[in-house]
Amino acid sequence: MSPAFGAMEVEHYSKGVLLEPFVHQVGGHSCVLRFNDKTICKPLIQREHQFYETLPTEMRKFTPQYEGVVSVSFEEDEDGNLCLIAYPLNGDHDNLENLDNSDCEPKSKLLRWTNKKTMLLENEKMSKEWVRQHRKEEKMKSHKLEEEFEWLKKSEVLYYTVEKKGNVSSQFKHHNPWSMKCHQQQLQRMKENAKHRNQYKFILLENLTSRYEVPCVLDLKMGTRQHGDDASEEKKANQIRKCQQSTSAVIGVRVCGMQVYQAGTGQLMFMNKYHGRKLSVQGFKEALYQFFHNGKYLRRELFESVIKKLTELKSVLEKQESYRFYSSSLLIIYDGKERQEVAVDSDPEDLEDLSEESSDESAGAYAYKPTASTVDVRMIDFAHTTCKYYGEDSVVHEGQDTGYVFGLQNLIDIIKEIRDESSE
Repeated sequence: MSPAFGAMEVEHYSKGVLLEPFVHQVGGHSCVLRFNDKTICKPLIQREHQFYETLPTEMRKFTPQYEGVVSVSFEEDEDGNLCLIAYPLNGDHDNLENLDNSDCEPKSKLLRWTNKKTMLLENEKMSKEWVRQHRKEEKMKSHKLEEEFEWLKKSEVLYYTVEKKGNVSSQFKHHNPWSMKCHQQQLQRMKENAKHRNQYKFILLENLTSRYEVPCVLDLKMGTRQHGDDASEEKKANQIRKCQQSTSAVIGVRVCGMQVYQAGTGQLMFMNKYHGRKLSVQGFKEALYQFFHNGKYLRRELFESVIKKLTELKSVLEKQESYRFYSSSLLIIYDGKERQEVAVDSDPEDLEDLSEESSDESAGAYAYKPTASTVDVRMIDFAHTTCKYYGEDSVVHEGQDTGYVFGLQNLIDIIKEIRDESSE
């Protein structure tokens, strides 16, 4: 989808897409929303948008795919329930139609927009009783979320039990408290500004978790410096303090959020940025170990792939002249779905490639056969990125982003330590 700009005339378009919280957001303060299974969107920040439109070719494999821009409006119904709806920008209607929306569930969430700016569900056959019941359920969910937000403020590491009903990934909705918190804050901001503005530009990005059944996500704040060149003195001092009081100043990386599926208990473990800031270097190492441990065994088969991708990213960034990725994050994602158990006395072909450490940790007559696990490593969040090619920036940097590269090297070293110590 090609990006498009310009004022949007809502009444020209009949369809919009109802946006939902992106349940795998584990860090950051910007609201990330689900457009469909393969696409997310977030508020457009000019500097970040410029980065995605001009990023070097060799960096594209380490960033989400950029898919364009939409206009987002918010609506409030008679009961005070708020929702966000994405519409194509003026002149870009066909491109939005061409996006794969087949996985937007349910179909009734495609909305019709009228000149009176009221929302009508396309399914005209839905009874009034169903609508009343739906609103009642939404109100109950809203109250429950408010309670969870209060809990979130006091709890930095949370565990949620995932119900064993069919596909594990189908049980993720409304489990991640951080994504709900960001969604609620975005709605509140838009509500407060509604009298002055009710159209916002959002950028569409690849959903990096879509290929995984049970995404385990680690959000790492990279670099020894977090404030942008345009930061106020107050903001600058605040960011410097956070770096000095965390592992950022020492090793150039800190935990900003984490989501791990615990196969042993059927729970999801969440760690937020407040806990990440308090970690010592040893605590950071233990958090990384926890990220690669599913509650039953350490996912050792992931280490080589992660190390290889981090090393390749480091090599790419060392060649980037003038770029500074202040306050950018690095995501590491893998599938938490349990590996298939294979009986030790099975056919030899079934046990091909069975790792030594897997058999060591097996119980009874079973051992774990590692499957071809894929790990993704991607840079995200470029609201404070700068480069001499941007032109309008008052500060121009030379050479590589040494703070980010320093953090990457330390991250690689720590993962290698975990790998080596676990194999002893």
